[in-house]
Amino acid sequence: MSTPRVLILAFAATMAGTGSAYVFMSRSSQDAEPERTATDASAPPAPQEDGYIGARTRGAKDAPGIIYEVSDFQCPYCKSFVDSTLPALEAEYVATGKVQIVFVNFPIAELHPNAAAAHELAMCAAKQDRFWLVHDLLFRHQPRWEGLAEPAEYFRALGDSASLSNTDLEACFASGEVRVIVQNEVQAVWRAGINSTPTFMIEGGILRGAQPIEVWRPILDSLVAAKSN
Repeated sequence: MSTPRVLILAFAATMAGTGSAYVFMSRSSQDAEPERTATDASAPPAPQEDGYIGARTRGAKDAPGIIYEVSDFQCPYCKSFVDSTLPALEAEYVATGKVQIVFVNFPIAELHPNAAAAHELAMCAAKQDRFWLVHDLLFRHQPRWEGLAEPAEYFRALGDSASLSNTDLEACFASGEVRVIVQNEVQAVWRAGINSTPTFMIEGGILRGAQPIEVWRPILDSLVAAKSN
């Protein structure tokens, strides 16, 4: 797919066909176990296309492979992936033009009461083209904000750390626009049958859990080779 504007819609369309998708790798250890969600998989409206997909996409537009990262900022296994696997994935496959990574919002409110607000902060940052900076800050400081009764002030401080415009950030929060985007993506993921984080869609295949780079390499090498032929 050539442009990032339609990636989330393509994700939703791909995920709707999960009956024919295959699983690359199930969890292989307790450390790699994906976090489980609540069991309510109701399916409200389809997600809307939005103007911030490019801001939450890493990698060359003409990369042969696309990874859809379904994630929750408060999920400890998602943090493990970001801390342990993502740096190597970016160095070996994203920076070299082999794959794109598209972040898909899936905050699990039943398990993580501060997750939705974290995702709204990240999406407001996307409007200022600073999504990945805030993404990294949220995961890096997850132990500091995950247990807060009222995380709003801490998130505003993270916004300052990312040099976000306070005026634009407050306007973004007040408008409710990004809340709708996040909620719609959550419902699209539920409808697709995904119920754990992190989960990755890779050209119709599913990889679940915070797997190490050694698991990723044969999958992506095979994908890139196939796309290059």
